[in-house]
Amino acid sequence: QALQDLTGDGGVCKKQLRPGTGQPVPPSASVAVKYSGYLGNWNKLFCSNGNSKYPRLMKLGKDITLWGLELGLLSMTKGEAALLVLTPEYAYGQRGCPPSIPPNTTVLFKVEVLDFIDSEECDAFFELTHEQQDRLPLEKLLKVAATEREFGNYFFYKQCFKIAKDRYKRALSILGRRSSSKAEQTQINASKLLLFLNLSLTYLKLECANRALKYGELALEMDQGNAKALFRCGQACLYMREYSKSRDFLARAQCIQPFNRDINNELKKLARYYKEYMEMEKEMCCQMFDPLNS
Repeated sequence: QALQDLTGDGGVCKKQLRPGTGQPVPPSASVAVKYSGYLGNWNKLFCSNGNSKYPRLMKLGKDITLWGLELGLLSMTKGEAALLVLTPEYAYGQRGCPPSIPPNTTVLFKVEVLDFIDSEECDAFFELTHEQQDRLPLEKLLKVAATEREFGNYFFYKQCFKIAKDRYKRALSILGRRSSSKAEQTQINASKLLLFLNLSLTYLKLECANRALKYGELALEMDQGNAKALFRCGQACLYMREYSKSRDFLARAQCIQPFNRDINNELKKLARYYKEYMEMEKEMCCQMFDPLNS
């Protein structure tokens, strides 16, 4: 495939290696990208994050400041891989970046867009004062909270559970204002419910079962028949060895979703753990009373 001139002056040229899907990366996005930078004819590597299993999200214009690289990313979609050729004017300029990059050097980048999140609404929201935030329409608040939750989900699936927890809590803080109507409160509660469930699971991953139980119970206050919330509470109680409470939560979840494999497996695990617990209790009693019998 021929090189595509992205700037019209040959400053940034692109060769697509693999197409992506969806919309191009927006200017306000945070991007997870794999990259390798080369000098000359692909013969000298000067930077790379290729060994990183989970590349961090980088904010365009803040974490990614190389003009030509940013322009190249703005032309790409999720999953796309490409080669970018940047002339000095769009890369490191007349001075270069000693000692790695000589003056007036054309650089080459191999890049792959793994994922991105458009954070324009969030960026604008957090630049406002608290008074200005409170005056925003509910629709905008819900959108900002949803974006924060999306960030949380991203970090959760990358197993960065502490960061995920912080983003979920940040989203909850956005939804903390009082509603002016029952309809608005219903919308807020629907968003909160998702966050309570996310936080319950995240705290289980962090092995903080008491916190997982707290957020599971908050979800149940909003939806008593939520099988996922009942399941999370059951998991948390099992972790804390509160077997009776765990059985109660899991049995209620099973009544709602009798064929749910996760719930049924958790009940089997509970039965196994409880049996081991009772056998251990029996052995301790025998050890206590054996001296008396002898």
